[in-house]
Amino acid sequence: MRRLILGLLGCGLLLGLWYLAVDVLAFGRFGSLPPLGEVLTEWTSHEPVYGTSIFTHNYYADIWVSVRRVLEAFVLAVLLGVPLGLAIGWSRRFRDFTFPVLELIRPIPILAWVPLAILMFPRGEQPVIFLTWLSAFFVMTLNTLLGVQSVDRDLVRAARSLGASPRDVLRTVIVPGALPYVTTGMKIAIGVSWFSLVAGEMVAGQSGLGYLINSSYATVRYPTIVIGMLTLGIVGFATSAAIGALAGRLAPHRTRTAAA
Repeated sequence: MRRLILGLLGCGLLLGLWYLAVDVLAFGRFGSLPPLGEVLTEWTSHEPVYGTSIFTHNYYADIWVSVRRVLEAFVLAVLLGVPLGLAIGWSRRFRDFTFPVLELIRPIPILAWVPLAILMFPRGEQPVIFLTWLSAFFVMTLNTLLGVQSVDRDLVRAARSLGASPRDVLRTVIVPGALPYVTTGMKIAIGVSWFSLVAGEMVAGQSGLGYLINSSYATVRYPTIVIGMLTLGIVGFATSAAIGALAGRLAPHRTRTAAA
């Protein structure tokens, strides 16, 4: 309850600063932003001036499209990134072969991938999902790799000395030892997925919250831009909390060191 109250106070402070800087003082460059009162009125209107509010169908359709894309990309990143991270961490030869390729591709910004994504997937949802998946995939792979490298090698040697096969060592020592880092990677990856999703929807999408924000800017619907941004924050927070709860169930033994 204490955390909830403090969180609400923090959000209230942010809204208060926004109201003071835009509505009251029209302070500097903040004076050109849509006022808080106008945004809240539009957001809660039964007949919104710019066509988007909590009472319009298209608002929830855009939310659902974005959530679905993020979850699809996130699940795909977990399914591909975790096994690859385990393999890279477990095999030195495979790591020497694969890790330089990952480090070469990982720094490339998501927006730089947009033209290739459109060329590879010219229609439908695939370009946006690919762009969303890409960042989450690197997070899951590298966090899993870090988890494997964090396992105490004395435990591996002890298991080997007791007659465990390499497969048994991987299953009973490496995977449980890396799990705290995997779950931490899941929490980071779901947040990174939202960053990539908005970039993809702004450039290659025809629906979703990112598309709503971009199209609202193009059509001078400035209050709708803020509505889309606030909705992204709320939905992103909810998905991160859900993944965090799931990760806590997967690894209830997670240590503070692993989280750090």
